[in-house]
Amino acid sequence: MDKTPRLAEGEYRFASLVWQNEPLSSGQLAAKAAQELGWKKSTSYTVLKKLCDRGILLNRNGTVTALVKQEQVQQCESASVVEKTFDGSLPRFVAAFLNTRSISPEEAAAIRKLLDEAESREEE
Repeated sequence: MDKTPRLAEGEYRFASLVWQNEPLSSGQLAAKAAQELGWKKSTSYTVLKKLCDRGILLNRNGTVTALVKQEQVQQCESASVVEKTFDGSLPRFVAAFLNTRSISPEEAAAIRKLLDEAESREEE
């Protein structure tokens, strides 16, 4: 799949059940959606069909797996937020985020490591 599809919030939460538990039967998925999302069985099967039709999930012989990885969707969504809300400015996004909460020394170290790795890739 060339372009990662965008997911509405409910679709993302439903797909997360698959990402966290795959492979699982469609019945197990509907039961998890009822328990964790408060959805009716019919709602689960409607959303499952929709996500299968869009190439995000696969329901083969009653076994559900993901065709699109959670990381792909997260990357697409985060890039969209930065582009739409911050005019593509990653520094403005980070500044806005850091103004809303503090981060631990461990989080700061992890972020520095990510930045160093990204900078190294850029230099190659």
